[in-house]
Amino acid sequence: MHQILTQTTQGEERDVVARTAKLRRYIVAAFIVGLFILPWVVRDYRVFQLTVAFCYWIALFGLNLLIGYNGQASLGHGAFFAIGAYAAAILVNNLSVPYWASLPLVGVICFGSGVAFGLPSLRLAGHYLGLATFALALAVPQLLKFKPLEPWTHGVQGVPVPKPDAPDFIVGTLGLPLDAERWLYYLTLVIALAGVWLGRNLIDSRVGRAIISIREHPLAASAMGINTAYYKTATFGLSAAYTGIGGALSGFAVGHIAPDSFTFFLSISFIIGVTIGGNASIIGPFIGALFIQFVPNFADEISKAAPWAIYGLTLIAVVYLMPDGIVGALDRRLKAVVGWCSRRQAPLAASEPGKP
Repeated sequence: MHQILTQTTQGEERDVVARTAKLRRYIVAAFIVGLFILPWVVRDYRVFQLTVAFCYWIALFGLNLLIGYNGQASLGHGAFFAIGAYAAAILVNNLSVPYWASLPLVGVICFGSGVAFGLPSLRLAGHYLGLATFALALAVPQLLKFKPLEPWTHGVQGVPVPKPDAPDFIVGTLGLPLDAERWLYYLTLVIALAGVWLGRNLIDSRVGRAIISIREHPLAASAMGINTAYYKTATFGLSAAYTGIGGALSGFAVGHIAPDSFTFFLSISFIIGVTIGGNASIIGPFIGALFIQFVPNFADEISKAAPWAIYGLTLIAVVYLMPDGIVGALDRRLKAVVGWCSRRQAPLAASEPGKP
C-alpha cells in the first residue's frame, strides 16, 4: 500500500511539474509578444530605457553563465562592458565598419579579452578571483583615459556613437514607421532573444553539463575526464563576449560613451542584477536588468533626498524575502497554483467516471 501511495504521489508531482513547465512556456511566449508590441504604446523615453535594459539583459546573461552555471566569481564585468562599447565606437567611427558588422567583431574581441584574462586566473578561485576581476574593473576606465590612447578613446571627453537608422528595406518596402529609437529597440531585443536561445541550448548540451559539473564539484569533474581549465577559460571568454555585445548596443543606444560611465559600481550593479533575478536561471537576467535599470529611477522619483537609501532597502527586502531570486519565488508560486488547481480537479474527475 505504501508503495502504491508513493507511486501515486510521484505521478502527481510529475504531472504538476509538466503542467508548470507548459504554463511557463505560454507565459514567456505571451510576454515576448508583449515586448514586440510595447514600443507603440509607451513614450519614446520609455523605449530608450527598455533598450538599455535589454543591453543589461545581454550582459547579465553572460555573467550568469559564469557565476550561476560555472561557479566562478567576477567583480569586473563592467570592464568588458566598456571594452565592447569602445570597440564598437572605434570600429564605426575610425574604421568605417557598419554597425551591424561591428557587433560580431566586438563579440570576438571581448571573447579574446575574456580568454586572455581567464588563462592567468585559472589558479585563482573564490574571493581571490573576485579580487583579480575587481582590479580589472578599476584599471580599464583609467586605461581609457591614457594619453597615448586618446586618438581612439578621446580621453575623459568620451566618444560620440552614431545611433543607427532602420534599414531602407524595412522602412520603405515593408512600410513600417520605424525611427532610430524603435529600430534599435527591436534590434537589441532580437539579439537578446537570440543570445538567450543559444545560451539555453548550450546549457542543455553536453558542454553545458560539463560547465555545471565544474560548479558542483571541480575535483569530481576533473576525475571524470572533464578538462576544467579549458571549460572555465571558454566560459569566461563566452561570458565576456555576451557582456561586450551588450556594451556595444548600449553605446549605440546612449549615443555617447565616456570612461566615467563604466565605474566599478557598474560591475556591482551587474552582480546585483544576477542575484536579484536568480542565479542559474534563464529568465533571471531579464528580471535583474529591469531591476537595475528602473528601480533607481523610481527611487529617485519617490525621494530626491535619499534615492539610494530606497534602492538599498528594496534590494535588502528582495534578497531577504526571495533568497533564490525573483524568478525562483515566482516559479514556486506558479507551481503551487498549478498544484492547487490539480488537486481541485482530481475530485471532480473522480465524481464523473464517464470522463477520463
